[in-house]
Amino acid sequence: MQGRRQSILWMLSGLLFVTLFVAAGTGAYSIPFWKIPSILWTKSEGYTVLMYIRFPRVLLGALVGAVLAVSGTSLQGLFRNPLADPGLLGINAGAGMGAAMWIVFAGHISLFGMWGVSAAAFAGAWLVTWMAWRLSQVDGRVLVATLLLAGIALNSFAGAGIGLLTFLADDQQLRSLTFWMLGGLGGGTWWTILTVALFGGLGIFLQLRLAQPLNLMTFGEADAYHMGVNTESLKRQMILGVTLSVAVGVAAAGGIGFVGLVVPHLLRMFGSAEHRFLIRASALGGALLVVLSDLFARTIVAPAELPVGIVTALIGAPFLTWLLMRNKRKVLYA
Repeated sequence: MQGRRQSILWMLSGLLFVTLFVAAGTGAYSIPFWKIPSILWTKSEGYTVLMYIRFPRVLLGALVGAVLAVSGTSLQGLFRNPLADPGLLGINAGAGMGAAMWIVFAGHISLFGMWGVSAAAFAGAWLVTWMAWRLSQVDGRVLVATLLLAGIALNSFAGAGIGLLTFLADDQQLRSLTFWMLGGLGGGTWWTILTVALFGGLGIFLQLRLAQPLNLMTFGEADAYHMGVNTESLKRQMILGVTLSVAVGVAAAGGIGFVGLVVPHLLRMFGSAEHRFLIRASALGGALLVVLSDLFARTIVAPAELPVGIVTALIGAPFLTWLLMRNKRKVLYA
């Protein structure tokens, strides 16, 4: 089993490495991927396109995909629910509401540019998560089932807020809000990548160091506690890591959904449910999925481009339907 896990990790790493170069070379100005190393070394024709347009975009996609997939893996383990993903806690909707409020009420402040939208989205994600956490506390303990229900309720509330702000927006604001909600990597810069790598990487590190206690949580919270797991500390640290990762990812790229649902399931099916493996493999698999989705989005209708969130939804919605049908048959014939 250990050998199989290592093989999957190496395979995903190799596929991601090749995909990054292929994606960086694909576009209106085509660059053969095998020439990219020499162009970067000699700074010859195509260097500016690669360094300031293509690589920031594909690297941002890889980072966002990694943080979303890892967070989905962690939440599925924490809730012991295969359908859990960051959207259920309201993190995505909170970020969307924060971004919508900035676009509608403060978008005219040109001093901050897109950083204002990202900062508002980041703050909105944290606010909704904090509210869900507070609502789920009883006598100092956080009830996981209540946390999930609180997240669903706040998700609906934030969705209603986004709907109201959409109604209040003018044409330009509505266009900006729509494109942000659908997700995209066109705003990728090296500063954005540095920010996502720093905060997202810290979030992934927090989740990875909790992998072994998370394995024990699969037996149930009470059993994990009797096996020595400080379950309250685990929940607190895990939600902190997930929120940090997802908030910075959504703030940088907008609403890209289903990554945290699809990737962990595929890896459980073909790999293992052990969380040290799952978290590392999900980071690679999520990065690969978003980079490929973005490559498809900007080439299928060129010279225009689809929002990345539409492509991941087109992948994720049928997968979720198949997953529900598969689990329904299992329950029926159990």
